[in-house]
Amino acid sequence: MINPSINGWIEKFFSENNSNFIAYSGNYNSFYKDTRNSGFIYGYVVSLNLKSSLDLKGLSHNEITKIALLNAMFSIYRVVKQTHDKEDFIHEINLFYKKIQHENYNFLNKLLPSGSPVFILENNLNDRIQTNNNIISKNFSHIITNALLFIDVLAFHEYLLSEDLNTKYLKDFELSCIKIVTLAFSIKKTKSNYDELLVKLFENSLRYTKFKSVENLELEEIPLEKHSFEIEKLYLFDLAQMALWSDEVLELNENVFLNKLAKKLTISESNLLESTSTINIFIKEYKNEIPFFNYSNPVKHFYDQTNTTVTKLITRNKKRLTKEIVESKELMVLLAQSTTRELNSEEKKKIKKQLLDICKSVPSLTIFLLPGGGILLPILIKYIPQLLPSAFNENLED
Repeated sequence: MINPSINGWIEKFFSENNSNFIAYSGNYNSFYKDTRNSGFIYGYVVSLNLKSSLDLKGLSHNEITKIALLNAMFSIYRVVKQTHDKEDFIHEINLFYKKIQHENYNFLNKLLPSGSPVFILENNLNDRIQTNNNIISKNFSHIITNALLFIDVLAFHEYLLSEDLNTKYLKDFELSCIKIVTLAFSIKKTKSNYDELLVKLFENSLRYTKFKSVENLELEEIPLEKHSFEIEKLYLFDLAQMALWSDEVLELNENVFLNKLAKKLTISESNLLESTSTINIFIKEYKNEIPFFNYSNPVKHFYDQTNTTVTKLITRNKKRLTKEIVESKELMVLLAQSTTRELNSEEKKKIKKQLLDICKSVPSLTIFLLPGGGILLPILIKYIPQLLPSAFNENLED
């Protein structure tokens, strides 16, 4: 399985999927529809645009999004260049990201070792999928992943066509996105928790502009004519659909707005209907999984997120963790006794100390060694019985 959280995952992804990439043969429409169906357009990836689907179980949402971004960028590269030259693609995408990075980020890069082209790309992709939130607010936020990642794909497309690009394209396109989303929100009669989180989603995903409500904004005032490519138009229209979707029913004024927007973007009626149908089907199916549809207490959300992360770490390292526990005789004895009696405080301290020692020998579990990592131990211990031989769990006896 590919692990996008450690170095070398890009090389492995390309080697394992060498003949699995879809050849769109210049068909932008087909590429965009596949990307939309995958959830990439909506900020929640559920599948990858490949001939044969990959097993995404065990991967975090961030890791799946990272693979999806790489795949989308490679797909648009193949659409434009009509070639599948992996080395040239990596060279071009690194040049692209170097051109659009902020000046302070470029200055920082000059102070750090450059590394191989693949290593540089891994770092670039890792940076792009994150929102602009600081690390503390991310831990307590419903919104972690950048929802406007498709702008990267559109900007890379522009770069490949013109062989040059500056941040003006990104600023202009983000501004168009903000105005359309703001206008869509403004015509809604009732607002929900979903709308509040969606505003935060867009706000935290912006990199070149600031999200702000534009009063007395009219659709006719937004210069959308400069966005001439079909995939640009469809994306802007789908963002409006996201902003309007909350009660699963489009009110009359919302329908009027969408029709006016479709006309201004010169989007056909068939594309309008397909956009509406796709978002309805997608969100209804994945509503319970999509972060910005699940409003909850920040502390509870932090616990749930951490619980999910720890579960994935334990699943990935199950064999090695089990081996380490079995080899620690005193720990095994105490864990076995804990199934029949309450351990005293001294014994609990021993379990904590020995579990932390085991975490030192399994690199992926260093999260437990960080300051405050002790609060995660109850979550780790909760999963320990699943790793031990069945003799230690009387509930499994016949």
